[in-house]
Amino acid sequence: MSGHVVLITGVTRYLGSELAGILARHPDVERVIGVDATLPEPAARRRMGTAEFARADIRNPLIARIIETAGVDTVVHASASATPANSKARTMVKEMNVLGTMQLLAACQRSASVTNLILRSTTSVYGASSRDPAIFTESTEPMSLPARGPARDAIDIEGYVRGFARRRPDVRVAVPRFAEVIGPTVKTPLTRYFSLSPVVPTAMGHDSRLQLVHETDAVGVLEHLVLGDFAGTVNVAGDGIVMLSQAIHRAGRIPLPVPMATLNRLGGTLRALRIGGFAPEQIELLMAGRVVDTTVLRDGVRFAPKFSTAAAFDDFAATLTPSVSRAQIRDVEMTLARGIGVRPMPEDRNRNPLDGQTVSPETALTGNAAVDALGLVALPGGRTGPRKARKVRI
Repeated sequence: MSGHVVLITGVTRYLGSELAGILARHPDVERVIGVDATLPEPAARRRMGTAEFARADIRNPLIARIIETAGVDTVVHASASATPANSKARTMVKEMNVLGTMQLLAACQRSASVTNLILRSTTSVYGASSRDPAIFTESTEPMSLPARGPARDAIDIEGYVRGFARRRPDVRVAVPRFAEVIGPTVKTPLTRYFSLSPVVPTAMGHDSRLQLVHETDAVGVLEHLVLGDFAGTVNVAGDGIVMLSQAIHRAGRIPLPVPMATLNRLGGTLRALRIGGFAPEQIELLMAGRVVDTTVLRDGVRFAPKFSTAAAFDDFAATLTPSVSRAQIRDVEMTLARGIGVRPMPEDRNRNPLDGQTVSPETALTGNAAVDALGLVALPGGRTGPRKARKVRI
């Protein structure tokens, strides 16, 4: 019996190129074809290994010819993009996301060889609102649907895929909804936000819960879905949460609470300067947070992430040069302890006070895990040195 013939879109980015290389080495895969509108950079080409590359825009009917000629049986649509730094690029990306997906689905529908479709989606389809439930399952209806940005694109794309599944019930369709992907390699609006230095602006009066997935776990889930038999929608995230304030301290940054209007203007200015900035939908996430249930991931897909949310963030934070040293953080701890008349935590120079911790969904409802576990005056430690890594888009 011959192995899978897999077509992967978006191979110039980390997730697509890494997945292509892993599948190309798998004994159950006969052939891997990576597709993108631009040529992959040398690092992406190395990650692809022996996988083939075809330069093609998925908005072009040429994609149907590639699928037919190669006899592709599994399509992994991983090319949905994060928000770019300026509105002009955003218009082009929306066209790639939505029109490209429509053209790809049309090609799959006409092809008799296609029996598996994996669509990369995002938990941002749930939105981010103070009225939302504490934890989203795959069937939870959001209180406030996103009206713009990649989240709106993802909602539209998932709708097209559901229509495709009705027209082609013989095709297995899997839709992993990824939490924010983070790690030492990927470059996203969220990683750019935490890379701001020395201060990171936050919405005054808000400290949201963040749930993340490590880049290697994201690739692992896609591999598992390609080679497995799961069909349906699944939330993908690491165990536990980190509070926004904890994450900023772990990155060795200083939080700067500002009024909401100021935060919006600052984000727009940074995007205009092409520094990266943060879009309005990101500000909503940083204000309200978002946590999803991953029971289906473990019991249905039978995949357990190797990195918790905290560990995934720490792996990313290790690539940053801290703006605040561990000694400075210790000075603040001691000052606070003296001010409120309590004994400070003993100093441990060999580990971050939060390393290795995960937060259960039950604790996530209150957001007080760090206080309960570490005491009232414990501030998450900063990093002692940078570990440089090349950043790529996902």
